[in-house]
Amino acid sequence: MAILGLTVFTNTSYATNSITGTKDRIKEIKIVEEINIDKLIRNKETKIVNNYTRNTKTTSRSSVDRTNKQEIKQEQKYIKPKDVKISKNMDLSKRTGLSKEDFKKVIKNLKQDRAKFFYENADTIYDLCEKYEINEMFFCGLIVAESGWNIAGNHRSTHNYISLMYKGKLIRYSSTKEGLEVAAKKLHQNYLTPGGKFYNGRTIAGVQKRFCPASTTWDDLVYGSMKYVAAAAHKTK
Repeated sequence: MAILGLTVFTNTSYATNSITGTKDRIKEIKIVEEINIDKLIRNKETKIVNNYTRNTKTTSRSSVDRTNKQEIKQEQKYIKPKDVKISKNMDLSKRTGLSKEDFKKVIKNLKQDRAKFFYENADTIYDLCEKYEINEMFFCGLIVAESGWNIAGNHRSTHNYISLMYKGKLIRYSSTKEGLEVAAKKLHQNYLTPGGKFYNGRTIAGVQKRFCPASTTWDDLVYGSMKYVAAAAHKTK
C-alpha cells in the first residue's frame, strides 16, 4: 500500500510540475511576442520620423533654392532709361541695362516709330538682344538704317530687316519673328563674336567694314538712328 501511494504522489507531482512549466513557457512566449511587437512599433515610428525628417529637409532645400533664385532676381539691378548711354565706339555686345518693362516704355515714346513696327515687336527685340548679347539701341538702329523707320516694302514682304543677301537678293523668311531671330543670330555669330566669319571688332566701324564695306556713311546712319532711340529713353520716366 505504501508503494502504491508513493506512485500516485509521484505522478501527481510530475503533472503539477508539467502544468507549471507549461504556464511559465506560455508567459515566456508572451513576453517575447510583446518584445517583438514593441520592436516593430519602434521601428515603424523610427521610419516615420526618418521619412518626415528627409521630407522636411527636401522641402527646406527646395524652399532655400526658390528663395535664392528670388533673391538673385531681386538683386539684379537695371538702370533707368534716363541713364542709357551710347557712343560711336561702344561695345555692341553690351546690353543697355534696361529692364524689359522700361525698354517697352522707351519704344512707346519713340515718335519716329510711325509704323509701330518697333512697338509691336518690342518684346521680341528685347528677348533676342538678351539671348544673343546685342545692344538694344544698336539692333534697333541697324534695322532703321537698313529698312527705314516705316520698314520698306521689300523688307516687310521678305521679313528681312537688316538686308541679309544671297546672290544679290534679300533672303526671304516666313515671319517677322523668324526674320528678327535670324538677324540677331547672324549678328552675334558672324560679326560680334571673335572668330566669327565676318568679325572685325565689336564697334560700329568694325561691323561696317564687313557688313557694308562699300559705304562711307553706313556707320553714321546706324549711329544717327541709335541716337533717336537713346533720346526717347532719356525722355522716359
